[in-house]
Amino acid sequence: MANKKTPEINSSSTADIAFLLLCYFLMTTTMNQDSGLQRRLPPMPAEDQKVEDQKVNRRNIIVVKINSADRLFAGNEAMDVSQLKDKIKEFLTNPADDPNLPEKKVKEIEGFGAYPVSEGVISLQNDRGTSYQAYIAVQNELVKAINEIRDDFSRANYGKPYVSLTEEQQKIVRDAVPQKISEAEPKDVSKK
Repeated sequence: MANKKTPEINSSSTADIAFLLLCYFLMTTTMNQDSGLQRRLPPMPAEDQKVEDQKVNRRNIIVVKINSADRLFAGNEAMDVSQLKDKIKEFLTNPADDPNLPEKKVKEIEGFGAYPVSEGVISLQNDRGTSYQAYIAVQNELVKAINEIRDDFSRANYGKPYVSLTEEQQKIVRDAVPQKISEAEPKDVSKK
């Protein structure tokens, strides 16, 4: 019997085609960028330092909760994320000296003098089922509120926005308008 040779497939250009496809997909796809929060954590306490419970007046705390359905509650009222910034600004500045809003203590700020600083603390609590997008949106609104208060202070006292100030002036503004955000461990806030 005669041996029949089966014809082979010409594979000389398949490596070139694979390379071109790889280049095409690398150029046309987009890479997702992770979004995160920029936070400066407090320094670790010394090992011999005693832990003291800090008593905070109830009126000085606003509790912001996000449940598993991404519903937002600030204080005792449900609200949309777009309303949170104004609520926090009103809470921290207490323009009418409302006895239900945070008290102000006059503090001596180095390089500026005596200034009434808000004792307000924002306590953020979220549910374990809260979406990352809702959590980031709330964090952004909290920081935006504090940044706007700092901008208002710097414009009133220095005539320019916070970002245009010198490092020394920015420190004065940070001392006058501190960022006090307390974050609790995630839990099931929908059961309350």
